[in-house]
Amino acid sequence: MGDAVFEQIVRKHLIHSGRVKPNTLHKEATHYVSAKAQATIVREMLNTGFLTEEEEAVLRRGRNAKSGTVPKNTDVQTYHYSSAFEAVVGSLYLSEQEERLQEVLQFAIDFIDGQKGEKK
Repeated sequence: MGDAVFEQIVRKHLIHSGRVKPNTLHKEATHYVSAKAQATIVREMLNTGFLTEEEEAVLRRGRNAKSGTVPKNTDVQTYHYSSAFEAVVGSLYLSEQEERLQEVLQFAIDFIDGQKGEKK
């Protein structure tokens, strides 16, 4: 669920910012939703103490969950951190914690925009 929620918000952000043409939307979205990007978001959230204790517990469960698949385009650790990010987003969405979900999503978008050198 978390991957779908994040993908939708990222695409909405890109379209509303006017920075992408329709034919480049997917390419631009991958800067945010790739396993590597999501893993860096998680590391930044952990380094800055952004997540609550409950969210960190969800993150650990998501990171340690057995997926049954082997990642094709990334290493296993990055894949696990990416899955952990998606678990946090999905948990917030499913528990209808909409305000906190928006904070987490905004943190993620702002962080990646900053990595890309773009203004908020």
